[in-house]
Amino acid sequence: MKNEENLAYFLNEAKAIKAENLEKKLRIALLGSFTLNGFEETIRVKCHQKKIECQTYVGDYNQYNQDILNKDSKFYKFKPELTFLILDVRHILGELYFQPYSISVSERKELVTIKVNEITNLIKTIIENSNSRVILTDLQVPTYSPYGINEQNEEFGVKQIVREINTKIRYENKDNPLLSILDFNEFIQKHGEENVFSYKQFFSGDMKISIEYIPKFVNEMMRFVNAVVGITKKCIVLDLDNTLWGGVIGEDGFNNIKLGDNPIGRSFVEFQKRLLALNQRGIILAINSKNNFDDAMKVINEHPNMILREDNFGCIKINWNDKVTNLHEISSELNIGLDSFVFFDDDPINREFVKSQLNQVLVVDLPSDSAKFAHILTEMNVFESLKITEEDKKRKDMYLGQRKRVEFENKIGDFNEFLKQMDIQVLIKKADGFSIPRISQLTLKTNQFNLTTKRYQEDQISSFSDDKNRIVECAQVSDKFGDNGITGVYIVEKKNDEWIIDTFLLSCRIIGRGVEDIMLSQLIERARKENIKKIKGKFIPTKKNKPAENFYEEFGFKKEDDFWVFDTEQTIKKLEHIKMIKNE
Repeated sequence: MKNEENLAYFLNEAKAIKAENLEKKLRIALLGSFTLNGFEETIRVKCHQKKIECQTYVGDYNQYNQDILNKDSKFYKFKPELTFLILDVRHILGELYFQPYSISVSERKELVTIKVNEITNLIKTIIENSNSRVILTDLQVPTYSPYGINEQNEEFGVKQIVREINTKIRYENKDNPLLSILDFNEFIQKHGEENVFSYKQFFSGDMKISIEYIPKFVNEMMRFVNAVVGITKKCIVLDLDNTLWGGVIGEDGFNNIKLGDNPIGRSFVEFQKRLLALNQRGIILAINSKNNFDDAMKVINEHPNMILREDNFGCIKINWNDKVTNLHEISSELNIGLDSFVFFDDDPINREFVKSQLNQVLVVDLPSDSAKFAHILTEMNVFESLKITEEDKKRKDMYLGQRKRVEFENKIGDFNEFLKQMDIQVLIKKADGFSIPRISQLTLKTNQFNLTTKRYQEDQISSFSDDKNRIVECAQVSDKFGDNGITGVYIVEKKNDEWIIDTFLLSCRIIGRGVEDIMLSQLIERARKENIKKIKGKFIPTKKNKPAENFYEEFGFKKEDDFWVFDTEQTIKKLEHIKMIKNE
């Protein structure tokens, strides 16, 4: 095991963490039915490595019930934002773990109902008392049964009992936006029960996850941390030669590159299939390759074993420019920050050059053996999202449209004329069950054009939308090249004769087309009709929201103390190139 995966490494590093005022902050609680020594230090170090300021609470040994059921517990006084509830099957089943057949089938079925209710009530109690998101580990399905090979013939055997508990907990809580499940059985399957569970450590200290595998388990926990704080990556940028196919197209030629048909070629096909699956769920793909454009595009469009085709890429840079220049251009064309990129390139010199110039980009250290590429990709925990929305699934087509927009803009030449010919339409919609997950996602992930950078979970957006003193609306943007989806959000607080803008943001992919102006213009017009005299908003600067810094001032707002203020009797900015649609 590598040093950075060794628990001793994390215990030492935890001591060296110094207080920093980091932009990302999270309060994490760890509650468990067994010894959790080492978990807290490991998660703090991993958070610090991700530039997350992490405060932690660790419940006393097997005291999770007392922590959860006592409203005055230290757990609630800690005010967790994210709670990991880590339960083990031995504890939950008690002696029935060893003697499941000492009770009747009907009693075993009743046991399932009791345990599901107990765990579900714990989850609901945490959320009601703290509004914390809960990450529950499901129960490990035993690999051993006292009935041996006859276990499969036994009605409602011990394995089925545990599967039923897991399934019913998921079903009972499927509509709870603040619950997520960490699949512990998947973790066991990946690493092996004999590795994860050590009888010696269990007997000496009731450790249900061995010391050697605690860092790996915390890696699984970090998937949820990344998603909660919104630091997931959006785009995979790929080299071509010896990255998407074996060999060099300019030297080996179309017929001699390795892609399918042999062991090396099949490894690249597998890698592409994994990339395609991510692309279909909303991760953008882009090409950054030093190559002859026509040779490379011939492979992409015509090679029979090529999995990824031209339409799978949101941006294509095949030229002789250096990789850093191309990454800047990809960032500009896609309108997303460099910190959203993961870069795959087989050449260590290119990788080191990008690392030295663009430390925001996650550069993957690819080995020379292409058989490991697919595994490296699937092990990465940087693409996680608490919920994959319909907008995510459409993102591939949206960025294909973006690529065509760039091509169209370059063809037209004049930007104002380009905007006139785009046929942009903005549909303003009230938050509803369909749009709330996307609105939450935008507040969590949007950094560049985000005036206050307030982060809200789904349940908070839902609560705001039910509040008669708030306005929660989103903007769906389309043009001649297709639907951009829900890309703008504002949340407004009504206070007497003035409205206060709590949140105003726009997805990076549509910045600069006037959508932000039309959103604010129609909001002011609405306020004027309701006899509201002033609209106020703050700009809270961060390291990333510089593009929004002058928005209020340029629109006509005047600075008054900490607020930017607009008198609704003032003239409102008009935009002729955008058609505004209001969906009541």
